[in-house]
Amino acid sequence: MKFLILTTMIMSSLLLFDFSASKDWSAWEIENDVVMGGNSTSDLSRSEEGHAVFTGFVSLENDGGFASIQYHFEPKDIKGYEKAVIRVKGDGKEYQFRIKANLNERAAYVYTFKTSGDWETIEIPLNQMEPTYRGNKLDRPNFNANELQEVRFMIGNGKAENFRLEIDRIELR
Repeated sequence: MKFLILTTMIMSSLLLFDFSASKDWSAWEIENDVVMGGNSTSDLSRSEEGHAVFTGFVSLENDGGFASIQYHFEPKDIKGYEKAVIRVKGDGKEYQFRIKANLNERAAYVYTFKTSGDWETIEIPLNQMEPTYRGNKLDRPNFNANELQEVRFMIGNGKAENFRLEIDRIELR
């Protein structure tokens, strides 16, 4: 009698950052359009519950139009992970979740999501993240790397506006 044994590999999640569980946010940096002469402003603060609160004003003056926060880290092996999972509470506006496999890359891989005003968990298929550079989609394949070195949240909807995005955690599954 022959037995067929099937095994499945269950990958646990890879936590990239949990704002509520971390007291050290020093690796998170604000990068707004001022790097290109714009006037947008933003701030990263902690809510009473310990979540990140990314707030500010996107200005279109001086060819501006975006605000972002970024987190750089040592390269992480992400083989086998298929999606980014973010828990956020927005203000009803659209935001971008961006990643880079390597900090030396110019292109970022982008996924745009609309917030509902309530806490929500957004699942982002990594292979649907599109390559962009300075707001222009590139004629290259979607994200397919085995490493990750940057995550970023950005707002840049082509209009002057205030914004507020609370972020709880970022992980890969």
